[in-house]
Amino acid sequence: MELFGGFMVMLWMIGFFLTVIWFILPFVIFSIKGRTEEVLQRIELIENRLAAIENALLNLPAKLQQ
Repeated sequence: MELFGGFMVMLWMIGFFLTVIWFILPFVIFSIKGRTEEVLQRIELIENRLAAIENALLNLPAKLQQ
């Protein structure tokens, strides 16, 4: 009977651990998703700014020759 009691305590601890993970995991996943979308928007903004700078630098020699 002693073995069964220890086994139940172990099952209770594992169940508690899984319950805590069950409640925390969605918040972790959704916060990562939000941060990923924010980083993607910033990368697109930086890409657009770099393209504008590149176009300005490519047109610079043509403007200097005129």
